[in-house]
Amino acid sequence: MQYNTIIVGAGSAGAILAARLTEDPSRTVLLLEAGPDYPDFDKMPDPVKYGYGYDRNIWASAFGPNSLHSWNYTARSTAHADPMLVPRGKVVGGSSAVNAQIFLRGIPEDFDEWAARGNDRWSSKELLSYHRKIETDRDFSDDFHGDDGPIIARRWKRSEMTADQEAFYQACLSAGYADSPDQNHPDSTGVGPTPFNNPGGIRWSTALGYINPARHRLNLTIRANVHTLKVLIEDGRAVGVEVESGGEVFTLSGDEIILSAGAINSPSLLMLSGIGPADHLRDMGIPVIKDLPGVGKNLRDHPQVQLTWKTRDDFEQDPLAPRIQLALRYTAKNSPLRNDMFIHPFSYATESGIYLLSDEKPLGVGMIIALYLAKGAGEITLNSTDPHEQPFLNYDYLKEEEDRRRFREAVHIAINLAKSDAYSKFIEHLLKPPAAALASEESLDQWLLENVRTSHHISGTAKMGPSSDDMAVVDQFGHVYGIDNLRVADASIMPDCIRANTNVTSMVIGERIADFIKAGE
Repeated sequence: MQYNTIIVGAGSAGAILAARLTEDPSRTVLLLEAGPDYPDFDKMPDPVKYGYGYDRNIWASAFGPNSLHSWNYTARSTAHADPMLVPRGKVVGGSSAVNAQIFLRGIPEDFDEWAARGNDRWSSKELLSYHRKIETDRDFSDDFHGDDGPIIARRWKRSEMTADQEAFYQACLSAGYADSPDQNHPDSTGVGPTPFNNPGGIRWSTALGYINPARHRLNLTIRANVHTLKVLIEDGRAVGVEVESGGEVFTLSGDEIILSAGAINSPSLLMLSGIGPADHLRDMGIPVIKDLPGVGKNLRDHPQVQLTWKTRDDFEQDPLAPRIQLALRYTAKNSPLRNDMFIHPFSYATESGIYLLSDEKPLGVGMIIALYLAKGAGEITLNSTDPHEQPFLNYDYLKEEEDRRRFREAVHIAINLAKSDAYSKFIEHLLKPPAAALASEESLDQWLLENVRTSHHISGTAKMGPSSDDMAVVDQFGHVYGIDNLRVADASIMPDCIRANTNVTSMVIGERIADFIKAGE
């Protein structure tokens, strides 16, 4: 069958594209997903359905090692660290169906910088209506928030805070940080409850918010457990995709192909299809269809480290309680980038950390420090021509001194917060980093290089930009340069990471590109 549109990837952006494009009953859309689909909410597996609270292994079950709902990638974070787990959603809903549900917008400066780079249709003013369009905010109703969108956002109330989260909040206020009741307000900074898309503990993914209400449409075909192998290109024009389903290879034809497979799989598929850095493709034995040196480059992320404290024996912790409820956003000393740093406390820390929980008893509590606009960037390259083999993910964190400097400062800020009257009353001693790591800047740098890991916000690996930018892969409408009828629409097209978790922005990308397509742009 010939489809008007084939979308590869049913994640945060792809699911939205499928739902919006099939609002036109004359347009046929095939949505392909490598992972499973759960159309019946009542039969949805608990790790995908619930955002917290049904068992202590919630994150490990959803996107931990060998999860049925994760690509189970590993990556190089630095030359000094062990291989790093990179969970990415492999299920209808994508990473929005397995993530921590932090529903945080980028700040206006992020998008205005995109516009300044030649993407004028992506300014903060242009995108405000899309931020409002995707959400139903249960706490705020004004010109900045939506009240009838598909994704439900809410915040923890002060009365619902766990003891350690409330203590962190008080410690930040005592340290002079501003109170920030709405972290999605464009002028927000300081400490406050983080917005989450998990009403009633349900992880409100794009599968629930967008796909389920559209499933009845006869012009929408959803095929799960289908692995896309490459894009088929004839005479400089995308004409379809080659896929594998049930061990059999099929060729599917479409008038337009949209890659929404995420910031790892979209650039990988481009390279497997002969689109990317010519020298690398030749080295891999892949015929070069289009030399685009930016494919796989500009890997942006939010590097993070975890600090852990041993709590007093009489400090009780509920293993089913939410791990994260609020966060601190601030600007590093002498940094020109507003809100370039992010610290959130977490409850119930084990030796395995916050995400990869096991049946261990808790060691205590901790804080995650994340650099929310790093200078450094990594890259993605192919390991082989086998589409089933993951690419080489080189995040290459902390190669920039400015990134290390801001991290060092953040470690000491977190340690000082833990010394506050509110926090120190249940703290016994600091476990991570060890005292030896704090002896000097050099020793702290070494500890950071050994312990830094991903915040799961990979982006920028097929960035958008004007044709004058040699490293741009797509124009601001998502069109792949030099290949007709092929677009990319997901986190990979971000020119840079945003100063927020990336799920909201990925949804906005889906909405924005859908409108471009509807308008014939």
